[in-house]
Amino acid sequence: MSAENLITKTEQFIKEKFTDERSGHDWWHMYRVWQLSKHIAKQEKDADMLIVELGALLHDIADWKFHDGSMEAGPKAARDWLQSIGAEERTILATEDIIRTISFKGAGVASSMKTLEGKIVHDADKLDAIGAIGIARCFSFAGSIGSTMYDPDQKPVLHDSFENYKKMDSSSITHFYEKLLLLKDRMYTKTAKAMAEHRHAYMEQYLEEFYAEWEGKR
Repeated sequence: MSAENLITKTEQFIKEKFTDERSGHDWWHMYRVWQLSKHIAKQEKDADMLIVELGALLHDIADWKFHDGSMEAGPKAARDWLQSIGAEERTILATEDIIRTISFKGAGVASSMKTLEGKIVHDADKLDAIGAIGIARCFSFAGSIGSTMYDPDQKPVLHDSFENYKKMDSSSITHFYEKLLLLKDRMYTKTAKAMAEHRHAYMEQYLEEFYAEWEGKR
């Protein structure tokens, strides 16, 4: 099967599977990551676009947050899909690696993406977690799992292991400090680093306004 057909079939599959998802990990999140990935790849050059596009479309096919913390649910689901449409083994392996490695695992846990394609998809995914859309997704996800909006007595925890991060029970605002505000400095590509500066600044402005309104000052 041609690269174009692999991508088209995967787009249709993911769109159908995640259209009604309500946690902020829906089809439109995957669409935005797909578009961002293509944009970053064009700027950075030399990436295998088939791997970039499949990695972007499939990166949340079975997110650990919805599969009992399993880091292998996503790679397995991607492999099953790609095998069913006749993708080559090297393509499957590269896509699995992106899915297995892409997740944020805690403030004290270093990122370990090694391939250019993986770094591009990683950066696109993390860009969609910050800025105006990132803020909206943060509250959407919190609402879907019953987390509070803000607890002034709750202090951020900079988790030193993925196991501890998976046990987090933070308010939306606390999550900014445990993850969102850290992402700017975790971008791999030059293109994403520049885009992250603007989105990070927007979050800082939002928090300033939030705290002022919380105390009745504005």
